[in-house]
Amino acid sequence: MSLSQIKALTFDTGGTILDWHTGVSTALGSLGAKLGVENDWAAMTNEWRRKALKKVVNLGEKEPPTINFDDGHRMALDEVLAENGMDAATPDDRRAIWWDAVHNFQCWPDFPPTLPRLREKYICASFTLLSVRIIVDTGKRNGLSWDTVISCESIGKYKILPDSYATAAKWLQFDPGECCMVACHNFDLDAARASGFKTAFVRRPDEWGPESPPDPTPNPDCDIIVDSFPELAERLGVAA
Repeated sequence: MSLSQIKALTFDTGGTILDWHTGVSTALGSLGAKLGVENDWAAMTNEWRRKALKKVVNLGEKEPPTINFDDGHRMALDEVLAENGMDAATPDDRRAIWWDAVHNFQCWPDFPPTLPRLREKYICASFTLLSVRIIVDTGKRNGLSWDTVISCESIGKYKILPDSYATAAKWLQFDPGECCMVACHNFDLDAARASGFKTAFVRRPDEWGPESPPDPTPNPDCDIIVDSFPELAERLGVAA
């Protein structure tokens, strides 16, 4: 099936669309200043991200999920604060990070002006590990108009479980091959491809701040590999 048969673009949102690193590292730095603590906030942010992802990837494989990604963020924050001598943080201090900072993440600047152009030709869905509420709040924060939000929270099966991709395509009422997964993460794209999706890798070299992303080199099996969202639009035949 050629790229011309793509009818829907499903976007990974945390990392590919949203700059989580800047939001959380800034919030951690503010908490550190309040508590009189110094730390490598960038490294601490990345450890928080790793812990949170481990709590939700493949969630629902053996039993129905009892948490969503907001819970994962909260639990991971409690762990990194304890590991870094910051247990004095109050519940309000913690909520300012795992809720306020996260729900106000800013987009990478090349996405908001490109989304309306892509929507003229394709159904554009946030297909994400993030909670529905995070997508709603960050959408308002950044002026994004998604055609729909497909959160793994709603499906009850989290990426990279095959059922999550199959359900996303089913809900869009397309064959998987008519959907293109867009992400900066090979693990997501590889699983989507195995489920029949087309795949587009958009590089986000600054996703992890000063640390190199875990998998910056796209799998050559991706149908599209680009450096930016305007370039993705061009490859998909969407006029400027």
